[in-house]
Amino acid sequence: MKNVLFALASLAAAVTLTGCATLGESRAVTAARAAMNAEIQAEKPGDYFVGRRYYKVDYKFWGYIRKPGQPWTEAKLVMLNENKHLAPDRESGTLGADNGSEYKLLGSFSGDSVYEPASDGFYPEFVLTGYELRSSTPAPIFEQQGAALDPIRRVIVAPY
Repeated sequence: MKNVLFALASLAAAVTLTGCATLGESRAVTAARAAMNAEIQAEKPGDYFVGRRYYKVDYKFWGYIRKPGQPWTEAKLVMLNENKHLAPDRESGTLGADNGSEYKLLGSFSGDSVYEPASDGFYPEFVLTGYELRSSTPAPIFEQQGAALDPIRRVIVAPY
């Protein structure tokens, strides 16, 4: 009987401690997202875009791009036209190494849509003319960061 009570008490403690860790992580994520949203609100308008690299091995899109001051929920998943300037990872010869990084992007939307066969979808084309790394470890923009940022998982997740 003592062994059963000890096992139940241990299980209860484990569940409680796991819940606390999850609660602490969600508070940290919530705080990081609140700070990120405040930064977005403070972004200066201008002739640039903000991009978040979203690398997936099987897909050929580049990532999400939004206008300054817009929330990530309004960002567009894009195909990158690199005829004028190579993408950061391609320029450095490290395809996908910048997965999750955030950039200030120069360029414009061409108005065309580009077919991406692995996802069987059409995505807006962004013509890149330059970039500047803003952060290699920015605040999370996906509800399920693990699945979203795993380059091998064949899921397409939208920012929340």
